[in-house]
Amino acid sequence: MGRAKEIIVKVIPSKIANEFVKKHHYSGKVVNNSVLHFGCFLDDKLHGVLSYGNSIDKSKMVGLVDTGDKTKNQKWNEFLELNRMAFDDYLPKYSESRCIAISIKLLKKNTPHIKYIISYADGCQCGDGAIYRASSFYLTAVKENSQMIIMPDGGICHKLVFEDSTTSANDKKKYNKPQGKPVGTWLKEIGAQPLKGFQLRYIYLIDKTCKITVPILPFSAIDKAGAGMYKGEKISIEQRKQNASIA
Repeated sequence: MGRAKEIIVKVIPSKIANEFVKKHHYSGKVVNNSVLHFGCFLDDKLHGVLSYGNSIDKSKMVGLVDTGDKTKNQKWNEFLELNRMAFDDYLPKYSESRCIAISIKLLKKNTPHIKYIISYADGCQCGDGAIYRASSFYLTAVKENSQMIIMPDGGICHKLVFEDSTTSANDKKKYNKPQGKPVGTWLKEIGAQPLKGFQLRYIYLIDKTCKITVPILPFSAIDKAGAGMYKGEKISIEQRKQNASIA
C-alpha cells in the first residue's frame, strides 16, 4: 500500500470540499444535498474529498436494506449516500479505497445511527464502480441509464433535479423548468435526451446485522450487461484484467 497508509482523513467545511469537487470531479458539479464532507490529506495538503448526504429520491432507497427497525422515521435516517468522490493525481495507488474505509470507520464511530451507505457508479461518463468493488460494497443494480440527461446546450443533469418537489437545485434554475409541468413532457419538448450508458448501484453495510432486500449481483453482471467502463472509456472488466496481465 506504500504511502497510502500516511493519508489522513478528517471532516472539512463544505466550502473547501465543494471548491475541490468543482475542480477535480469529472462533472465539475457539487451535490447540494451533501451534508458531510471528508478531506483526504497527504503531506499536509488536501488531495481528495468524499461527500455524503441524503439521496435525491430517498423514498426509493429505504426499502433496499432491512435494518430491523420498524418505524419510518428510524428507517429514513439510517443511511447516507456517498454522492461525490473526487481526487487529484497526487495520491498513490489504492488511495481511494483506503479513504473510503477510513471515512466509514469515522461514520461508524461518530454517527452510530447510520447503518449503511448507498452509492452509484456513473457508467455513462466515468466508470463501473471499481473503487466500490475494492471497498467491499455489494453490487445491487446494473440498469440502462434513464436519469442522467443531456440538455440541448450539452449540459448534463440528473432528471430528478427538475421535479417540483426538489428545492435549491442550480440546474433547475438554470434551465427555467416550468412549475407544474411533468418533467418527462418538458424534457421531450426541449429536446433533452438520456445519456447512453448505465447506472450501477452499490451498497455497503456498516451494520453487518442488516440485510439487503434486493438481489446481490455478481460482478460478472457488469460485463454481461455491457456496462463496463473505466475512466470514461468503454472497456469490460475482463479486458482490464487481460491488459493488466500483459503489462
